[in-house]
Amino acid sequence: MSNGVTIGQAASFAGVTVKTVRHYHKLGLVAEPERDSSGYRRYGSRELLHLVQARTLAGAGVPLAEIAPMLDADAARFRTALADVERRLTESIAELTARRDTLHRLADGDRALLPDRACALLERMTDLGFDPDYVAAQREAMVLARALVPTGFEGFLAQLETGLDDPEYVDLTRRAQEAEAWDPDDPRVEELAGALANRYLANAAPRGDDASLRAWAKASAQYQLINTHRADQAPVAARLTALTEAKLRAAGVPLPRR
Repeated sequence: MSNGVTIGQAASFAGVTVKTVRHYHKLGLVAEPERDSSGYRRYGSRELLHLVQARTLAGAGVPLAEIAPMLDADAARFRTALADVERRLTESIAELTARRDTLHRLADGDRALLPDRACALLERMTDLGFDPDYVAAQREAMVLARALVPTGFEGFLAQLETGLDDPEYVDLTRRAQEAEAWDPDDPRVEELAGALANRYLANAAPRGDDASLRAWAKASAQYQLINTHRADQAPVAARLTALTEAKLRAAGVPLPRR
């Protein structure tokens, strides 16, 4: 009577597939037993023990390439190897948790791409009755500003907060939305640009710290990309912005050049 069991039985007893057993052989995790007189490979208790150990380590997250040395390690080296695997698993868990949190923030809309301070500003715009298209354009501008001029982003938000705190500036912004229906050459566009520039200059609230102002001063290309976003969809808004900026520069406001 032959000692040991067939590969199919060994796989079943160890809780793996025959394919997995053969893969373990190929990687050198479990020695392949010799064939018996009938030509079959018979798995004894030693092979079964290594199969169970390899399956357990793999299931615990140990890379297959690292299992063979662990099977032959003494108790001290085995504990050290386990500690290293645990450290890497902990790092992976943290990374996966961060990815899951990002997915949750994506489900919550803006919060995947913008900080809470920016999201609060978008909510204020909606509460103030701004048109959804205007809020969407501001959202996109925030995303671009944060990505393209990260050092100046807080100053960008501070400027928006300043504007939303000023009822007169809010009214002017609403007028700018209404101006979308005007012809770009309508003389009222230049009049509105003058009113927006004057209101901006009259508001003494801070527009960002020195680092933020320096960041924007050096970001001409980025500034142009942000300010011309959607320009093809809103030609009046593009002209209004250009006129307002020209008046501010003439008054000495250090805006980046287009």
